[in-house]
Amino acid sequence: MNLSTKYLGLTLKNPIIVGASNLVTDLDMLKKLEAAGASAIVYKSLFEEQIQLENLEMHQNLTEYNERNAEMVSLFPESAYEVGPEEFLMKFTEARKALSIPLIASLNAVYDETWYTYAKKLEEAGADALEINFYAVPLDFDVDGRGILNEELDVIEGIKKAVSIPVSVKLSPYYTNQLYTISEMDKRGADGFVLFNRLFQPDINIDTEKHQFPYNLSHEQDNRLSLRFAGLLYKQVDADICASNGVFSGADVIKMILAGATAVQVVSTIYKNGPKQISRMLDEIEAWMLTKQYSSLDDFRGKLSNKMTTDPFTYRRAQYVDILMKSEEIFKTYPML
Repeated sequence: MNLSTKYLGLTLKNPIIVGASNLVTDLDMLKKLEAAGASAIVYKSLFEEQIQLENLEMHQNLTEYNERNAEMVSLFPESAYEVGPEEFLMKFTEARKALSIPLIASLNAVYDETWYTYAKKLEEAGADALEINFYAVPLDFDVDGRGILNEELDVIEGIKKAVSIPVSVKLSPYYTNQLYTISEMDKRGADGFVLFNRLFQPDINIDTEKHQFPYNLSHEQDNRLSLRFAGLLYKQVDADICASNGVFSGADVIKMILAGATAVQVVSTIYKNGPKQISRMLDEIEAWMLTKQYSSLDDFRGKLSNKMTTDPFTYRRAQYVDILMKSEEIFKTYPML
């Protein structure tokens, strides 16, 4: 079976990409993921905010004893050294050398200049492509949604000018109109979209009355939103579509390809089932293709997309309407007491 696919201009041996996580910072794990069949790996994200916090911590450590008394104006001299992305880039380069499959860099910055500077540094470190993470948490009531989107569009355009490698955008599902947003980003030159980012959200421990930040792994069936938009976007934008969130099995991958996705990203299933889960997923895809007599992914990609389906409401029907129309089936499954 030919499981190869083209994503961001890269020829991948199959559609299963390992998404950004702490897993991929370990070189032994990287090799296990490649051996299990991963076609590409997205390296852990470089966060500008983390670098800023490290700089602040270093400054506090260096100046902790400054002006301790009148005679000791400066116990430790001021240092011009600042924590930067150098250590991260060194580890990224090591990962690039350890792999024979494409390594995609992931970036989340704050300021325009650092978006472009870090993007260029990641390209120089050997990244085969760049994945930029957008997630705006509005803290100012005076900033409207259009203003946030315009900033993101400018960042895409600026990064595309700064680097020569392909650039994908990993989006949250919280835009007012994802189709409009993706269409505008597509026009600005985005080469691909990852749908969708699974974001950390704060929780509260009512016993300690403190905030907590639990791990936020996805679950099976969490992939339906990604499936919906993969189906809606197929053949509607020039960029590639990569489905993420809740992709656990070969069947999940098949669904995404049928909807129109170019590739998928997996993380949670690796945490829960280990690297060999990739091999099992690939076996499941091949077995299904053999049964259906498909020889390549292109034979069935987009077959059940919005563009190809005969039911115009498949991807547009609201859930509550479906429930009202088929309530008798729900009551059979969940009988009322």
